[in-house]
Amino acid sequence: MGAAVSDTSTRTTPEHEASRTPSPPGGRSRLAALGRAVARRRLLVLLLTLVVVAIAAALGGDVAQRLSSGGFTDPKSESSKAERFLADRFKSGVPNLVLVARAPGSVDAPSASAAGRELTERVAKAPGVLSAGSYWTMPGAAPLRSRDGRSALVLVRLGGSEDDFRATAKRLVPKVGGRQGVLDVSVTGSAQVSVEIEKRSEEDLAKAEAITAPATLLILLVVFGSAVAAALPLAVGLLSVLGTFLVLRLLSAVTSVSVFSTNITTALGLGLAIDYSLFVVTRYREELASGRDVTEAIAQTVRTAGRTVLFSSVTVALSLAGLLVFPLYFLRSFAYAGMAVVALAAVGAVVVLPALLALLGRRIDAWNINRALRRLVPHRRERGPATEESGFWHWLATAVMRRPVLFALAVVAVLVTLGLPFIRASFGITDDRELPASAPAHVAAQALRDDFDSGESSALSVVLPETDADAGRVGSFAARMSALPGVFRVDAATGSYVNGRQVAQPGPAAVRFRAPGATWMSVVPSVEPYSDAGTRLVQRLRGAPGAPGTVLVGGQAALLVDTRDALAAGLPWTGLIIAGTTLVLLFLFTGSLLIPLKAVVFNLLSLSATFGAMVYVFQDGHLQWLVGDFTVTGLLDISMPVLMFCVAFGLSMDYEVFLLSRIREVYMETGDNTRAVALGLERTGRLVSAAALLFATVMAAFATSGLTLLKLLGVGLALAVIMDATVVRGLLVPAVMRLAGRANWWAPKPLRRLHERLGLKEA
Repeated sequence: MGAAVSDTSTRTTPEHEASRTPSPPGGRSRLAALGRAVARRRLLVLLLTLVVVAIAAALGGDVAQRLSSGGFTDPKSESSKAERFLADRFKSGVPNLVLVARAPGSVDAPSASAAGRELTERVAKAPGVLSAGSYWTMPGAAPLRSRDGRSALVLVRLGGSEDDFRATAKRLVPKVGGRQGVLDVSVTGSAQVSVEIEKRSEEDLAKAEAITAPATLLILLVVFGSAVAAALPLAVGLLSVLGTFLVLRLLSAVTSVSVFSTNITTALGLGLAIDYSLFVVTRYREELASGRDVTEAIAQTVRTAGRTVLFSSVTVALSLAGLLVFPLYFLRSFAYAGMAVVALAAVGAVVVLPALLALLGRRIDAWNINRALRRLVPHRRERGPATEESGFWHWLATAVMRRPVLFALAVVAVLVTLGLPFIRASFGITDDRELPASAPAHVAAQALRDDFDSGESSALSVVLPETDADAGRVGSFAARMSALPGVFRVDAATGSYVNGRQVAQPGPAAVRFRAPGATWMSVVPSVEPYSDAGTRLVQRLRGAPGAPGTVLVGGQAALLVDTRDALAAGLPWTGLIIAGTTLVLLFLFTGSLLIPLKAVVFNLLSLSATFGAMVYVFQDGHLQWLVGDFTVTGLLDISMPVLMFCVAFGLSMDYEVFLLSRIREVYMETGDNTRAVALGLERTGRLVSAAALLFATVMAAFATSGLTLLKLLGVGLALAVIMDATVVRGLLVPAVMRLAGRANWWAPKPLRRLHERLGLKEA
């Protein structure tokens, strides 16, 4: 079958000769020597591994309790500076805890008023609270009463960092929520949302692990064929996950680390452990079948498959390193976790797994389920020995390469079409709607949106750090801002302003706007903070004419604008890091110029389809029955495309390296590009598709999460790896490599000479 589309000859070309030139033996002999050393000292290696795992479990087991649920904004941005200035100089700021107090009748009834004042005073005196004010203590300062007159707000500013105000909220909310005299109090605000997200994240991780464990074990049994072999990836995964938890625990002592990093640690740790173990165990079985003894089989496995695993781990880690350029510690945390878990999974696959293989020897296929199944199934007439040329993936590659233009154009058209919805993507940052609709913070926030006329909890802060509150132009500047489109009201030290006119004189609450040599104003918007109108309002405030001095604008809408700008500034550097390292590393791996370029383009096409699906499902709200219920806001979290790009790109390169290693191996032997592609796909197709299925199973379990953020991450990455392992590797790669022919392996003479000296050759 392969001959029908094979190259007409296997004549030697300069490119083929370059690929066959032996590399300096040092690198290969060192890996083979490592394999022999591990095999001979297997008990020592395994004992040391057990010690490391025990230490990691003891010290890193409670890591989630030490991590943060924030990190979605740039700490150096103007909005963050405004928030810190308000906290330091005014002991105030935009409220990050909002109490919605509902009375049995009117909030103006004497009993409700007394309970409201007592509640406000008690909150204001609590440790960690910078300021607190309410409908009952700030007369005329703001419309903090609901339209039906039965609910009123208590606005609270908690002090300190994200970790500090989350800790304060944990202590305070149980004491001020629920029944308070005649009032029934519910709590929301960014601090409480953060607390509930942290709790929900831990619960959802445990639930996802409970769901994926039996499914993963079953798939491992089917893929590896024996219970003993199926247990090996779990050992590597345990080492990589627990080791990474210890790394995150240590990092949390010196920098902020997101609690969501534990979710990606578990998923990547298990996924990569399975990837690498599949490749190593398969190669080990091949070496045993070729007649080598156990020690030499391990040596050759580490020299070949181990070298590919190490190379793959470098490409994945460098893709994740692209997240380090962003100032958001939510994204940086995924880089910390991802790079650590990749490194540990690689070490586990190249050192710990060979030690286990040496201990098992030829018992790797003990408790073989295939043999057990054959005993249960009635005997069937043998059809003859199976060969590589008769396998499904060889047949698929051959069929594609008969009509490469048709398949290439069709696949590219489908991927581009699937990616088109991403053109109309709209972005926001994390708020209460990340939580389930039944979550207390979400319920309370929805009451704010439904029952109150103005966006008190989403007010913008306009800080004048160099202007005294009594300066003559403060009042006129506040009036001018109140006339801007999207502004409901401006509260300042000089009074309250609506539509360019002063509507109230300064009351007792106006003291919060005063500090020596500085002042600030609260701008209550009439528009949704994360909408286009909300971001335009921020730009208008920052460019408002007549400012009496330096102006800093903070608040939710300002945080979105600044976060978007920070991500936009970092994206070119991330793209440069990922694309540059991919091109260099794949050139060193293959000696080709075309293959690295092809890998980058194919990954971008695959990811575009994933991003289009994100918009279609999570922004537009389609197919909710398939991914589980969530609140449709018409927005995507602004950090998710960046995160998914780096993680999915790294995983795609993982599969790319496995495939190219086998294609290149055959090409070096035969010089036949078409045969190399068909056999390479046959030898890796089952492994890559099984690894992708296992990783997708782990990630898809996050669809059960109540957090939209985790749901989106899980579904998006599951779709990305399945798309890449099937459509791209099974159809697009063989089609394009067939069209390119020997040009796949071409490079100019200077680069060929460079590759001969520095290239990474497996055999």
